[in-house]
Amino acid sequence: MMPLDARDAPLLTLLRVGRIFAPTPLEATEILIADGRIAALGRDLEVPGGWPVQVVEARDLVAVPAFIDQHVHVTGGGGEGGCGSRCPEITAREIAAMGIATVVGVLGTDSISRSPADLLAKVRGLKAEGIAAYMYTGSYRVPPPTLTGDVQRDLAWIPEVIGLGELAISDHRSSQPSRDEIARLVSEARVGGMLAGKRGICHFHVGDGQRGLEPLRRLLAETEIPAEQVIPTHVNRHRALLEEAADYALAFAASVDVTAFDDADEDDLSGFGAVSWLLQRGVPVERITMSSDCNGSLPEFDARGAYIGMRVAGNTTLIADWQRLVREAVLPLDQALGLISGNVARVLGLHDRKGRLAVGHDADVTLLDGDLQPQQTFVAGRRLYARGVSP
Repeated sequence: MMPLDARDAPLLTLLRVGRIFAPTPLEATEILIADGRIAALGRDLEVPGGWPVQVVEARDLVAVPAFIDQHVHVTGGGGEGGCGSRCPEITAREIAAMGIATVVGVLGTDSISRSPADLLAKVRGLKAEGIAAYMYTGSYRVPPPTLTGDVQRDLAWIPEVIGLGELAISDHRSSQPSRDEIARLVSEARVGGMLAGKRGICHFHVGDGQRGLEPLRRLLAETEIPAEQVIPTHVNRHRALLEEAADYALAFAASVDVTAFDDADEDDLSGFGAVSWLLQRGVPVERITMSSDCNGSLPEFDARGAYIGMRVAGNTTLIADWQRLVREAVLPLDQALGLISGNVARVLGLHDRKGRLAVGHDADVTLLDGDLQPQQTFVAGRRLYARGVSP
């Protein structure tokens, strides 16, 4: 085999930073990136002579694993109030500006005017712009809309599909699926994932209905389905549900996803408050994740369930709530990073390439300033965002 000529080598990127949390703090202060992956971590790294290299001087910033948002309405959510209440699509820059490198797209309530095909097209568009984007097949309703006509086939044949969701339970907008229907769909997602070498999770939207997490508790108690296949989100919708989420996580060693609601009724139900409370109840930090529900609708309904208005969710609250957990010393930075990075990668089955800064992992890196504000975001070694620099 002929030696690789420097002219044929991919462009290298060398990040020189103040500190690296990978998520544990490292002695290294430099990250060498080659062909979209982390090639080396260390100090005073040397690049072979003649190889093209881009050097990024960021000695005043901290490098951390780029963030992962597992619940984003990339095509826009909403629609509960008619066509005029459809939410807008999200852009790659809006994602990267929050230090987020990876998103998972969901449909939500409206799978009539929007479809899994629309979602896949948007996900592939974000990928073309540099974002690491995936999707759940399905929506709120049962039977779920799919791309191939079958949940297992979607997972087996479509690389971007990593699970089924967001399937709605305990909500007046859901299809009110039976116990058997839920068990069958989770099993379909599990087996489809196995055939494709994916986790094949089922991502559940939990509404404010009285049944709460009872459908999932029965599923795990009465079937052979492992807890890692089932991820309930919006568990901080109200106090009783949050209390149930703590019991659920502890009883089944299960993960729960907290939503950084823009319109939390009280601070205790914000992303910050909910994570703090779950930790106080003894839920291990490794079993908690946070997501934004970005570009989804925040609808308002009266006591009879009639639609009366809505707002559009953003992703700034996710980062703000996460920053507050560190600033108010609820969690140290290395543990807090798991909530929006490492823990999420494990839940999604992406932990072999994302969620850590390690040799061989995707070079998804966020550079934070002293206030934990994202200043630069790299996805697969490509800088997609730099604060103060126009796209």
